Amino acid sequence: MGNRLSKIYTRTGDDGTTDLGNGERIDKTNIRIDVMGDLDELNSLIGVLGSSGVIDNVSSHLLDIQHRLFDIGGELAIPGSAVINSIHVDSLEKIIDTYNEDLPALKEFILPGGSLSASICHLARSVCRRAERNLVAISRNEYINPESLRYINRLSDLLFVLARVLNQEKGGKEIFWNSERLKRSF
Repeated sequence: MGNRLSKIYTRTGDDGTTDLGNGERIDKTNIRIDVMGDLDELNSLIGVLGSSGVIDNVSSHLLDIQHRLFDIGGELAIPGSAVINSIHVDSLEKIIDTYNEDLPALKEFILPGGSLSASICHLARSVCRRAERNLVAISRNEYINPESLRYINRLSDLLFVLARVLNQEKGGKEIFWNSERLKRSF
């Protein structure tokens, strides 16, 4: 591959529009661009998470996820394209099942927090949910690869499970939502 980004600025977006991969120009406020930004933000958070001292097998999964997120961004940049498939979704489900196996059963909702890595993971999960909501919004009017929607949905589940795993690994304490405090405040 040659030098794809030999010049970083082009000035073509100064008018508030941007190019899609198919050459179509759209407004930068288009929801498609919002989702691409959500995915970029999520990818960045996962990069931070991977740099936060997680164990090697988690780090390896995170790197694979970063590539998949970039693939989904590519699908959005070229409307109608599909890269993500059921194998990618199945892979996330297997990872979830593997990690969830050793976690204690949940009896209360968990608040984000505990260790730094788990907190970053929870933040990534919330950004993932935003990306999912926006992807669903686009899919109501345009074709979006249904496997990408499934992938993003499973990814938020995986990030929740990983936050629990990272708290366990780092000695962070899970913070449970205290429903009893509601009774005391009235």
